[in-house]
Amino acid sequence: MVRRRRRREQHTPDTVDLDPQSPAGRYRAFKERQQYRSSYAYSFAQRLPFALDDFQQQAIDALEQNNNVLVAAPTGAGKTIVADFAVYLAQERGVKAFYTTPIKALSNQKYHELVAQYGSEQVGLLTGDLSVNPEAQIVVMTTEVLRNMLYTHSITLHALNFVILDEIHYLADRFRGAVWEEVIIHLPSSVRIVGLSATVSNVEDFSRWIESTRGNTTLVISEQRPVPLRQEVMLQSDERHEPQLYPLFQRGTTTLNHQLTMRLKELDHKAARRIGGAGDTYSRTKRPSGRYHRASAKQLVSSRQGRGQRYTPKRWAVVDELDVLDRLPAIYFIFSRAGCDQAVRQCMQAGLRLTTDSEALRIRHIVETMIDGQLSRDELKALGFSHFIRALEEGIAAHHAGMIALFRQIVETLFEQGLVKIVFATETLALGINMPARSVVIEKLEKFNGTGHVDLTPGEFTQLTGRAGRRGTDTIGHAIVVDHQGFVAQTAASLSSKRVYPLHSSFKPTFSMAVNLLNTSSVAMAQDTLEHSFAQWEANASASSLDSRIEQLKQAIHGYEQAMQCEYGDITELLRIRMRLTDVQRGERNALKHRVFSSTQARSGAFRALDSKIDTLKAQDRAHPCRQCPDIDEHMRWGHRWTRETRELERLEHRRDSRTGSVVRRFSVICHILLALGIVIDPKESRHDELEENYDARRIEQLYDGNMPIAIEHRSLPDTLVLSTQGQLLRRIYSELDIVIAQCLTQGVFDGLSPEAFVAVLSAFIYESRRGSTGQPAHYPGGAKGDIAVAASRMQTMWYRMNTLCTDMDLEPLRPLDFGMVEVVFDWATGADLAQTLSNNRDLTGGDFVRSCKRIIDLLGQIEQVRDFLPEHGQTNVADLARFARAIVNRSVVAYSGLE
Repeated sequence: MVRRRRRREQHTPDTVDLDPQSPAGRYRAFKERQQYRSSYAYSFAQRLPFALDDFQQQAIDALEQNNNVLVAAPTGAGKTIVADFAVYLAQERGVKAFYTTPIKALSNQKYHELVAQYGSEQVGLLTGDLSVNPEAQIVVMTTEVLRNMLYTHSITLHALNFVILDEIHYLADRFRGAVWEEVIIHLPSSVRIVGLSATVSNVEDFSRWIESTRGNTTLVISEQRPVPLRQEVMLQSDERHEPQLYPLFQRGTTTLNHQLTMRLKELDHKAARRIGGAGDTYSRTKRPSGRYHRASAKQLVSSRQGRGQRYTPKRWAVVDELDVLDRLPAIYFIFSRAGCDQAVRQCMQAGLRLTTDSEALRIRHIVETMIDGQLSRDELKALGFSHFIRALEEGIAAHHAGMIALFRQIVETLFEQGLVKIVFATETLALGINMPARSVVIEKLEKFNGTGHVDLTPGEFTQLTGRAGRRGTDTIGHAIVVDHQGFVAQTAASLSSKRVYPLHSSFKPTFSMAVNLLNTSSVAMAQDTLEHSFAQWEANASASSLDSRIEQLKQAIHGYEQAMQCEYGDITELLRIRMRLTDVQRGERNALKHRVFSSTQARSGAFRALDSKIDTLKAQDRAHPCRQCPDIDEHMRWGHRWTRETRELERLEHRRDSRTGSVVRRFSVICHILLALGIVIDPKESRHDELEENYDARRIEQLYDGNMPIAIEHRSLPDTLVLSTQGQLLRRIYSELDIVIAQCLTQGVFDGLSPEAFVAVLSAFIYESRRGSTGQPAHYPGGAKGDIAVAASRMQTMWYRMNTLCTDMDLEPLRPLDFGMVEVVFDWATGADLAQTLSNNRDLTGGDFVRSCKRIIDLLGQIEQVRDFLPEHGQTNVADLARFARAIVNRSVVAYSGLE
């Protein structure tokens, strides 16, 4: 717990205790104040309109002392002050500072803030599709851009001294989190890291790992919210009564509110009484306008979320109640884009108006100013602009990734100015963007994660509710959970603890990562680098936790062996024969039943060999001398315990061994695959030119006959591996499907395509259709035998080869190619307007389309950079094709950068 600093001059470093009133004490205090006032920390603090909090002071002091700093504090606590000091310190010392963020929207926002402070000449911006003043002293970028710089040894890294990793806890993200770990591992040792994190339960472990990797690291923790948070639950008995707010906890305690639990029971009893249809034929219900009408029993039943369930408050009614209680502005989290848009329509249909006439006029003026010159009339119509601005004028908006960036920026601007009062948002809004509110509403304590409905984690709940309470404006923030089907008050209470969830690594070596490591390191050095990953740190800690249990089992097994000693022979030998027999009879036979054989004859031969093995083991059992012992039954009583504990010991040792060095083992498997494909080579074994000549004919064909996994499995890695031309190409491709893209480029899959066709098929590498989609377009432009369909078929073949190789080597299956956007991208590339383009895919929103196009542009940029490593299969170099394709895709709404 930290307290707010009252005077900046009170800061003093830790020293030996002296009587502060003694002459020596007073003199020392004077010297310390004098020293502090000559520091950069002091001059920075003087520029601020407020006094620094203790945790902020501690962090900037450590940074000035040349330490890495990890700050863990709640959302809105002021962590960015530490990042701002790092930028200030870099400016004062004449060195560079990079500010990295997990999302482009946050990068754009931070760029504008820094430009306002230091001027556009001093600040640059780098995202996947945008480059502004990249050699500036201060550069804001997405974390992936920095990772790519490190692998290419970019000259932009020259004079870099500070890297701010905003939202560093994003390291746990299973899709992109590995990038943060790569950056921390590969940054030059002279660079100091400033990590800004949410409060996580194992932040001390994370800090120790950073220190083990990068040197002195100061961990600064603050668990005190700048604005106190009140947890509440909104209930409603039925449509005829207004919603009611109940505190989640008893005042000043963490004990569940007794009134809340009693009210929930009452509503449960009321819902239970409705089962069976008992009640009046007609009843009074409330219209959205607030007037009452008479509704039939059938209508009442249809309005309920399920027979016997409590009534769930309507979204518009929740907003209306918050307005009455003066709890707006608020962010209303709904874990569905469609749900957010639907909520806006429901509020509009209910006749809610949350703004005054003058506010509505200001809103229209701001929106028209931001829209001016950015989009055409037809594009605005295609994006539903008229509905968008009408809702904004009433103070109502949605915010989600399905909206184009310009619309999201408009919502953010209006919300920050207090003009929009309610924003229905998906959880992406909780990530970093500066949009604090008086209240946060959470519709449900579960969400859809892409495969099924899962409960919110404590970390997600804390991230969402962290937006409640505006520092300097609100005396208290409100976190409100709306009653819903399956809601349990105790669940909400358990989610609201302070340090709530552990940070776990999502780091795994990839093909591109492997070749980038091998480009500058020997195999041993690369393995040593990976041994220093947080993933391996965690795995080693987990493995060591098994050691005590393993030791206990070994002692127990030794005791059983002493108890069952047999003068006729080794009883443990007999037990191991029987264990092996059980394994063969059950495990190996079951495996054969599920194996695919090339012929019936091969299948029969495999089962005959298995039967022979079983007969041999049975014969060994019968012939074992211990079977003649008269005490064999007594031996076997101990033997059963020995067998049980031995099985457990083998299982735990396997778990421990699989965790120890697990990251390096995966890297080794990847290296074997790269070696077999000719992407890396053993310099002692082959010349480069020989390998390049034989690559197509020999190595790719091995994928068909299944010999590749066998060849890899029985081959050890050489001490040194060097990159072939294909390896140099692969190390410049950064994608989830890096190996497939590189192989398609190497094999000339895209040769002969037009720029329009090229960009259309590339969409398959970045697009992911919604659930239930086939991953195929309604029609391939040019027909089933046209260039696009043929290229798609060749891409699928290459994907199948690489996926088979990965799964055979126990790597995860590759994400499937998805051609569901091919037709849409082709239309756009051939000059269709936005309305025509989106008409071919009704499930694709404007925001999804623009974001996908920007990702395609990013991939095209990578392909442009591999010009020198592309084979000359056709008349047109694919790098030129990529340059042409970028130009035809990056236009109109896609070209909007958000920096104007």
